[in-house]
Amino acid sequence: MIQEIENQKRVSWFKESVIVKLSIIAALILLLLIPSAWIQNLITEREGTHQQVLDDISNNWSGSQLIQGPILIVPYKREIKELDSNKKEVIRLINETLYVLPQNLNIKANVITDVLHRGIFDAVVFNSKVLINGNFGKLELVKQGIDPSWVQYDKVRLVFSISDLKGLKSNPVLQLNGQKFTAEPDFGAQSPLDKGLQVSFSLPKDDELNFNFDLDLKGSDELSFLHTGKTTNVEVSSSWLSPKFDGRYLPDTRIINKSGFSAKWRMLYYNRPFPQQWVNDMNMLTGKKIDDAIFGVKLRLPVDQYQKTMRTTKYSTLVILLTFVSLFFTELIRKQRIHVFNYILIGAAMVIYYTLLLSFSEQLGYNLAYLIASVATITLIAAFTSSLLKNKQVALLFGFILSTLYGFIFILIQLEQLSLMIGSILLFIVISLLMYFSRKINWEKH
Repeated sequence: MIQEIENQKRVSWFKESVIVKLSIIAALILLLLIPSAWIQNLITEREGTHQQVLDDISNNWSGSQLIQGPILIVPYKREIKELDSNKKEVIRLINETLYVLPQNLNIKANVITDVLHRGIFDAVVFNSKVLINGNFGKLELVKQGIDPSWVQYDKVRLVFSISDLKGLKSNPVLQLNGQKFTAEPDFGAQSPLDKGLQVSFSLPKDDELNFNFDLDLKGSDELSFLHTGKTTNVEVSSSWLSPKFDGRYLPDTRIINKSGFSAKWRMLYYNRPFPQQWVNDMNMLTGKKIDDAIFGVKLRLPVDQYQKTMRTTKYSTLVILLTFVSLFFTELIRKQRIHVFNYILIGAAMVIYYTLLLSFSEQLGYNLAYLIASVATITLIAAFTSSLLKNKQVALLFGFILSTLYGFIFILIQLEQLSLMIGSILLFIVISLLMYFSRKINWEKH
């Protein structure tokens, strides 16, 4: 009989023990980290699917466009002296190449955008008329140790390139000192540009070369340029409302309003990572050097719901923890026991919240999706709490606590640079409240 009473006391203690209940709640929070990780993987997968669709549309239409050049390629034969097998001095000619960049380069582009749809995903494509003109100065042969008599003026080439030749809508026609030349693909072994176009012509001796041509091309996502001129002037205008200026150089002036944007760049060669002319090195415009001289504008849709949703899920543990702690304090203060299974259901609702946020954000955008998911989850949990505790005032208070939590998290997501400070203040306030309410609990009694 005494043994049975002791067993009943042990069972009663186990059921009523605060420490046991806290241990179970802590275990539930750890278990809920598993579906939270699954949701983060789902977000990554959906973002990858979105990028695949964008890449597919870009491949079918035309990819991002990078305009490089023009560059003047001047071949010449250098005389070198060497000894033959009979120890006699002979003169041998070797082929070398001089690469020259423009003295002035002016580019003006008018970009007409369109949005292509595939399922729930959108991609920005564009058509652009790019006007390019400028000039090359007189060849500075003495600086490179080149005798003017070595130069093959009748075999000079002018090359330029765009990153996706599929985007060309017409064959470029170049005017060089008033003469017209039709560009052809550049398959030469002495070209520093990949996917280049070229014209071959006779370069006048001791004279400047003026060039003028336009590119009628299409592309997607981004239009960029390479700073090749000793002085480079670029002007881009479009009706697109949300441009992102990217690359090494930001525009000197920009105007963004309801009718679109316009931007202007003016750059000198002092901060360019390659010289005005060089000899033989075909790899001068590759790697980091070219990356440090690229600039332009991105025309992508402001699709940031995946990044924001991913950042929101990183606060899932904190939200579940604070919700469970609030529910536990309510349970102790009101002396109304809540079963562990009910904690599981509330935790499940808070995990499903993130799938709601992800699915609605793909359709409606992040802000509206956050509102819908938050209102639905808070209403569900508040109604469930009201039915458990039989007290609407406590349920409303619990709903207010959840609303405050989700509201603070929304502010954290929007204020990227201040998120650490705001988050630290929030945690300080939460710890202060926990300290205040914990005073009313007799931990020794339990």
